Amino acid sequence: MSFGRPPTFQSFVVTPPERGSFPLDHDGECKQFMQVYLNCLKQNKSQSQECRPQSKAYLECRMTNGLMERDSWDNLGLAGVPDTPAAAVPTHMAASASKPEEKKDKT
Repeated sequence: MSFGRPPTFQSFVVTPPERGSFPLDHDGECKQFMQVYLNCLKQNKSQSQECRPQSKAYLECRMTNGLMERDSWDNLGLAGVPDTPAAAVPTHMAASASKPEEKKDKT
């Protein structure tokens, strides 16, 4: 007997994301990069094309901190995107993202 659905449906099959798991940033390691990206979207009326450098910086932060597997920019669709200008990167985050080995020693 089926409850809440017609009896003709097969069992629901869960499929994992195409690129594997995407762990949450519980420690806020990349929160500043995310905020910069979201602010850019807000300023550009949600036109993500204008915010691709900020998106690239956010993904770089996630890859550097082990929150996602390192992948080529071609695969992520960001191959031709220039790096984020230094003014747009949070200063305390830029130092920690460039030195991941020092950060891991603290934990």
